Amino acid sequence: YVCSTWGNNHFKTFDGDMYYFPGTCEYNFVSDCRESYTEFSVHIQRTLNSNNHPEIQYILVKIKDMMVLLKPRVVVVLGRIVKTPYYNSGVFIESDNIYTKIYAKIGMILMWNQQDALMVELDSKFNNHTCGLCGDYNGIPIYNEFIQGDVSYNSITFGNLQKISKPNARCEDADETQALPSCNGHRDECQRLLTSPAFADCRLRLNLEMYIQACMQDKCACNGNEDSFCLCSTLSEYSRQCSHAGGRPGQWRTQSFC
Repeated sequence: YVCSTWGNNHFKTFDGDMYYFPGTCEYNFVSDCRESYTEFSVHIQRTLNSNNHPEIQYILVKIKDMMVLLKPRVVVVLGRIVKTPYYNSGVFIESDNIYTKIYAKIGMILMWNQQDALMVELDSKFNNHTCGLCGDYNGIPIYNEFIQGDVSYNSITFGNLQKISKPNARCEDADETQALPSCNGHRDECQRLLTSPAFADCRLRLNLEMYIQACMQDKCACNGNEDSFCLCSTLSEYSRQCSHAGGRPGQWRTQSFC
């Protein structure tokens, strides 16, 4: 099972909930939350780049006693910059021009495109043991993430609860009243893009409607600004998730598109 975040602050939990959270603090993306001994944790920090688009500034991964800091094109292990491929006590890190990947023997694979998109896959032994933006991995959508007991949270409240409190960090919680506009005007275009022949092998593998909604939100958020981030980040995620589910997306990028 996979948890991911991409593009314009979209998140998809292990249990399949897709939500929007625009926080720019450091957050617990996913951690092993058993009291006695935590095998791993993954923290992320987003920032807005020069085009005002969110991207992941750094990822902090702790696997048992090993601390790994990932930044674009830089891997730091236990405080030292290392060359990849790198291997040490059950942790293998590789990196090319696009992706940085970590394979950990404890049962975790992490893949980051060094920009906006992060995907973490966990062994099922962590079922019901995780916390953070990825949820509790109990196989049940909504419960324990957006509904706890009698209380229901909106996604921004849920996201703010995952903030890592750092004494000197100056960052505001995301505004909980900040709802996304209704973007129905973009439905036809998003549906056309995501059902193009290149994605024929993906239709039955993924929940198409979720990606259509994410694409519609992207188009709204970009206010008619047609740069590739607005159009391509959710299509890229759909393509990655399709491959991960065993599908074979065709060539959907062209010289003039994405």
